[in-house]
Amino acid sequence: QRVYSRTLFSYWRNSSSSSIVPSLYGSNRDYHFWVRHETKKNEHRTPLLPQHVPQFLEKGHTISVERSPTRCISDEEYEKVGCELVDTETWENAPEDTIILGLKELPEDTTPIKHNHIFFAHCYKEQDGWRDILKRFKQGGGTIWDMEFLTCSEGGRVAAFGKSAGYAGMAVGVQAWAHAVGGHKPLGKLVPKPDFKSEADYTASVLREKTGDLTAIPSVLVIGGSGRCGTGAIQAAKDIGIPDDKIESWDTTNTAAGGPFEEILGYDILVNCIYLRSEMPPFMDMETLKKHASQKKLRVLVDVSCDYNNPANPLPLYNQSTSFDEPTIRVEPELEVVAIDHLPTLIPTSSSEEFATDLLPHLLEFKDSPVWDRAEEIYKRFADKV
Repeated sequence: QRVYSRTLFSYWRNSSSSSIVPSLYGSNRDYHFWVRHETKKNEHRTPLLPQHVPQFLEKGHTISVERSPTRCISDEEYEKVGCELVDTETWENAPEDTIILGLKELPEDTTPIKHNHIFFAHCYKEQDGWRDILKRFKQGGGTIWDMEFLTCSEGGRVAAFGKSAGYAGMAVGVQAWAHAVGGHKPLGKLVPKPDFKSEADYTASVLREKTGDLTAIPSVLVIGGSGRCGTGAIQAAKDIGIPDDKIESWDTTNTAAGGPFEEILGYDILVNCIYLRSEMPPFMDMETLKKHASQKKLRVLVDVSCDYNNPANPLPLYNQSTSFDEPTIRVEPELEVVAIDHLPTLIPTSSSEEFATDLLPHLLEFKDSPVWDRAEEIYKRFADKV
């Protein structure tokens, strides 16, 4: 199913998202960027918007775009602004100096990778398969510039899907809660909506329909509420119609003492939005859950961070991700977990706008700013481990 809008929606920019400073160097060469089709199921986003393409062409760069039946923007929109359309999944045949631009993981394979890639590799926190992907690049001579590790000098990420991830996570959590308290089957297959407003309106309708009660409103706790992801989750709650007095936000001041925190059980929905940097005591564990079962209201846990395969996982209640087809797993008779690792694609147009707009100035200065040097050094450091 194609989910797209020919008129992209206006982008709301979080002023805390990044500090963007024009490059002092100027471009030293022309590059060939190749936007690949995303093979991950239900992935609709794009890291490059058609309206940004003229800026690349003006600098002498070339843009090839793989045809994609699932991308949130049609192939024709890229072609109209001067991109070369190429066949789906042909990046491996591109000239060796081509820069492959994507978002999610590459298909599992053992073939060495000779091209240089910009994408979310998910291999620097020792996630499942991290050694395998690094070996492929190391053997083929390719390089990864991991989008998660494109950072400004202060350490913040220059581009992220934070707001969109939090927004989508809250929406799915509320839908799952409505199904649970209404006595229905668990939430079924998720259908992407193009933008924030459409997702909020749809979620509000699910809340009314599944609970059968216009006054049924969940209480929600957002951990990491002051970050990009957390502010997105809080904004979604408000847009869905949850009043301020039912929305609680925690940041590091609330979690500094170390968990588990039995207070979490007093909310209907928990949305975890932290960016995991190091090991910490869990926010909640099964022992605490069972010990305080009599006071438990918690019915839905949304782990936007989705760090279930990280040894430092702060929510060790589950051991697998969920999906758009099956968005929840039951970990206890009356507790469901949402752990989808690409939540922003639930609102592909809005999330693509958020990310691509922040990435643009850095991509235009590819290899001519310290942002790329820092990311390359991280790749080399981890590649040396395999």
